[in-house]
Amino acid sequence: MTNLSHENVGPVSNRIVLLDILRGFALLGIFVVNIEIMNCIFMNQDAFSQQWTSSLDTLVVRLQQLFFYGKFFPIFSLLFGVGISIQFLSVKRKGIPMTFFYRRMGALFLFGIAHILFLWPGDVIHMYALLGLCILFLAEWKPKNLIILAIIVFLFPFYGNIFEWITTMLGYQSETYLKSYTPESIVTAIREGSYLDGMSLRIQEYKSNIAVLFVSLIPKAFTMFIFGFIIGKKRWLHEIDTLVQRIKKPVLWIAVLSNVYRVIFLFFLWETEIWKDSFWRTLFIYLMQLCDALMALFYIWILAYLYQYGFWQKLLSPLQYAGRMALTNYLLQSFIGLLIFSSIGLQWYQTLSPSQTMGLAIGVFIGQVLLSKLWLSFFRFGPLEWIWRCISYGKVLEIRKKKE
Repeated sequence: MTNLSHENVGPVSNRIVLLDILRGFALLGIFVVNIEIMNCIFMNQDAFSQQWTSSLDTLVVRLQQLFFYGKFFPIFSLLFGVGISIQFLSVKRKGIPMTFFYRRMGALFLFGIAHILFLWPGDVIHMYALLGLCILFLAEWKPKNLIILAIIVFLFPFYGNIFEWITTMLGYQSETYLKSYTPESIVTAIREGSYLDGMSLRIQEYKSNIAVLFVSLIPKAFTMFIFGFIIGKKRWLHEIDTLVQRIKKPVLWIAVLSNVYRVIFLFFLWETEIWKDSFWRTLFIYLMQLCDALMALFYIWILAYLYQYGFWQKLLSPLQYAGRMALTNYLLQSFIGLLIFSSIGLQWYQTLSPSQTMGLAIGVFIGQVLLSKLWLSFFRFGPLEWIWRCISYGKVLEIRKKKE
């Protein structure tokens, strides 16, 4: 999501290309997950998913559970933290006022609000903007203190209690916002309703999901922001080739052990007696979240490791084009989803199977890679990246590439 442009960090290097590749990879994974929710909102998920029982759909669901759900949001968040760190060091070195960041995060917040209103309620970039401002206040902390804070943020067990206390005090009841909708009326509103009907539903759906945002997503995102900020601050990007080799053995052991637990959790644990006990169930869920975060870090490591070899470098390189236009492509995915599922397009809402949505997500992403490569052959930035940069710097920047 964040803009790690070559202009900000000096000469073009494999390390920066790798960051673009990671963002492109994260975009693909995010869309594979998001398109399932675009096809059927959370309220209808249980009943809708029961009809897909073919071997192919069952396999796709298992693949999504093992390799996609909960893995790519942490990657996105960590890369955002890396980007803020790189930009913070660059701005500090150049003597640019901190108002740069306030404009930058303010613009990102408005992009996120527009995303919710006009395209899809599952936006995260407005949350990234708010957390981005928070991380800036910690910019001068020592890495050791930042790591301690990250661990506390991730393991803190009382977010639900705090949220309940705040909402009780404010009279906020998330379950009421979709109360007037039935599963059938949601289908009708999305497939046959007007664009304004869809906008109204998006607003109500967002308000009903604020608990998930506060209790689950914000702590995870902020934890990964901090780790990403440390990576940038410690300049580990400049020694990534040796670093991935040095940590190879522990990373592989952690990957094996965490995946063993994830398989047990997903396919066996729910059926046991101990799962019924609230204390152990909460602990198991925390461990699963930790394992998902570790899997996300493993994805980053394995891509960095493979990128050192010519064959894999060539295979992975096309992802950089989508990654360099991450903000544009993230919002474009939601726009494409709107055209596919809603009344202003194909009206396919709640008609596609898991295998169809995954195939569609991969196909759309390939199209985004090709379109991004074409765009970047003429322009220096993606269209939304350009607008974002202009607001950040407070002036209109050149977008076209200079002819050589």
